[in-house]
Amino acid sequence: MNFTFAGGDSARAKADVLVIPVFDNELTDKKKQPAALASADKKLKGLLLKTAAQEGFKGKGEQLLSLHTHGKLGAPRVLLVGLGARAKFSAEVLRLAMGRAVKTANRLRAKTVVVAVPVLRETEAGIRAVVEGFALGGYRFDKWRTTNKDEKNAPRVDKVTLALPDGVKKDKVLEAAVALGRRVAEATNWARDLVNEPAGALTPTILADQAKAMAADAGLKIEVLGRKDIEKLKMGMFLGVTQGSVEEPKLIHVSWVPEDGEAAKRAPLALVGKAITFDSGGLSLKTAEGMVDMKTDMAGSAAVLGAMRVIATLKPPFPVHAYMGACENMPSGTAYRPGDVLVSRLGKTVEITNTDAEGRLVLGDVLAWANETKPAMIVDLATLTGACMIALGNYIVGAFGDDDQAVWSVLEAARNAGEELWRMPVTELQRDALKSEIADMKNAGERWGGAINAALFLKEFVGETPWVHLDIAGPSQSPKERGYLGRGATGVGVRTLVELTRRRAMELEHAEKDAAVTAEIDAKR
Repeated sequence: MNFTFAGGDSARAKADVLVIPVFDNELTDKKKQPAALASADKKLKGLLLKTAAQEGFKGKGEQLLSLHTHGKLGAPRVLLVGLGARAKFSAEVLRLAMGRAVKTANRLRAKTVVVAVPVLRETEAGIRAVVEGFALGGYRFDKWRTTNKDEKNAPRVDKVTLALPDGVKKDKVLEAAVALGRRVAEATNWARDLVNEPAGALTPTILADQAKAMAADAGLKIEVLGRKDIEKLKMGMFLGVTQGSVEEPKLIHVSWVPEDGEAAKRAPLALVGKAITFDSGGLSLKTAEGMVDMKTDMAGSAAVLGAMRVIATLKPPFPVHAYMGACENMPSGTAYRPGDVLVSRLGKTVEITNTDAEGRLVLGDVLAWANETKPAMIVDLATLTGACMIALGNYIVGAFGDDDQAVWSVLEAARNAGEELWRMPVTELQRDALKSEIADMKNAGERWGGAINAALFLKEFVGETPWVHLDIAGPSQSPKERGYLGRGATGVGVRTLVELTRRRAMELEHAEKDAAVTAEIDAKR
């Protein structure tokens, strides 16, 4: 999707659809009406606002109004998109609205769109939200469809003109916002593709191949290890999970390392993604219904890989390492059993009480390996527990961690990125649930507090390193269309990880500038 800037009266702009975002008080209060709305209504001799009133369009969130312009405007159709109350506005509101707009434009078989960018306090964030909303909302996974070719080949929006409000001019900052928004959206859509692929078409080997191709294109370093290497690393939990499948396990390590020697020595940011490419539950077999969507159990790894694709272009002044243990969890004569005891990379022994609690086993070994690089912080993303879905639903990520600063930094990054996170407790009160009679710990405890129990298990493998665990079991896929989301994979986590990296880079830059100023002042004294 191509994005360009334009100035002047958006009602005159040539396109298939003119999109005008409006707040809920802008249709009735003429003093607050945006210029694009007033101009379009004037050219339509009052028909636009009259139709809005008749159709009950008030600019509320999720409201849309489409109207033929009969040659009175530059575009044959105008689309009003509700933003709701300005007091509750955020970039995410605009992002969701633009997702609805592009879906409507695609249904109208439009190829070109003009967006009248609203007057906002932060134009840069607004521009990025528009770009991401359109690029994410225009996503569709139809690789495997052979029927309804007319719909598959129908025209879709491929050019978006951003009509800036009066007094705002295109500059390098806004151009950078467009470029970043495009990169983030494209990476998120790529992550969606990975998650939406059938498990038979995205085995651990194929996932590793995808990671290799991405790394080569982005200029990242990559290391892919097989079963023998995993055995040498003594990752007994990882090997236990994978032993029931005929598919070869893959341990994937993707890294960004600055060329500057001093920057390369800084403590890295470590990102860990769960990469179970199919989860049958093992011998603790899931139901047929519960197994249908288990191709998505590698959504954490997809988010981490998508984020690394963007991080390579950001070139942060510190290393960033991504780790994934990719395998299948399958039942067979060689599968690990309830009652088995597995020995982790750290030497901790784990009694298996449920083979369907496999993600934490693989993650435990991979987290321990990641921690050996002495990172400044570890963030892991995993479709880990149904319990977190029960607690937070389909659209909110559970965030766990006992380092307040680390958790706060991830929460703030998510808020700026427009992804919803909610902090959950990691409390010693639940530790008894993981006690084993024959080993150091169990892999699954009681039903109650299941998401907390899983987080406590992972905590055993990160030592004292600041660590944040993101349980994305619910938000990894959407059960319905919502804003820029369609049914299926969401790519959740990509935007948060990119924003976390950006913020850390900016904080480091500011700290260095402050240190330089302080040193200069001290020298003058």
